[in-house]
Amino acid sequence: MDRRQFCLRTVGVLAAMPLGAGSGLAQRRQAGDSIKLIVRADDIGSCHAANVACMRSFRDGTARSVEVQVCCPWFYEAAQMLRAEPGYDVGVHLTLTSEWANYKWGPITQAPSLVDAAGHFFATNRDFLAAKWDVHEVEKELRAQIELARKHIPQVTHLSSHMGTPTITPQLRTLAQKLAAEYKLPIETPGAQGFRWPADNNATAEQREAALVKALEELKPGLWILVEHPGLDTDEMRAIGHEGYWNVAAHRDGVTRSFTSEKVKAIIEKRSIQLVSYGDTWPRG
Repeated sequence: MDRRQFCLRTVGVLAAMPLGAGSGLAQRRQAGDSIKLIVRADDIGSCHAANVACMRSFRDGTARSVEVQVCCPWFYEAAQMLRAEPGYDVGVHLTLTSEWANYKWGPITQAPSLVDAAGHFFATNRDFLAAKWDVHEVEKELRAQIELARKHIPQVTHLSSHMGTPTITPQLRTLAQKLAAEYKLPIETPGAQGFRWPADNNATAEQREAALVKALEELKPGLWILVEHPGLDTDEMRAIGHEGYWNVAAHRDGVTRSFTSEKVKAIIEKRSIQLVSYGDTWPRG
């Protein structure tokens, strides 16, 4: 799967799941008729604009869980911001790829089998799979990412997979599950069913907001997870992109506007949708 296919597949995923553990929030609907929603903001740490947008999506909006990329250049600013907001639930967004054309990162360990000739992670899953990667180097790198996140961010509750790479083969999936069990941090959302937020990368901010309101109006009882990538329409983010996806700033700014939208918050209130986090739903063992 290349980067464009991955982005198109994952934009606005609402994954339906069986009800998990209760969040302790006030029950505003009868048992068995409740709607619980995790709004997840991905890629904090990737750049300054993403950091600001992900924090805004929590402080002024609906996000309750955020995924941090430990190996990215803006990780330490993200960690500082997250320590100041201990109520913001954090996942370690395990990263083995560096997808952008003009902006790169690499491992935080010595891992020669995981990098290209310039020392960066491979850009695509296809390139990663074609390389002769060493599973021991993968394990060392993922452990280092988990441990650095936990060192600097007290509220880490779970793991997730950037671009799906850390779980893309049965061997890697087994490794990720082993690390999840060892660190007592659930990974992803096992058994989830997908439900798309019906707005693609080229939708305007207004179209994206309207599509999310409509999706929330139709949401059925159960536990749901909405995954997207907040950003801002800034010079920094306008310079980020890759083939097939150069409107990153406009797209992700629209995500932030939807996550903080008064219309979105109003429909959540009207329908008594409970905003919950990973930590609420799958407490650490």
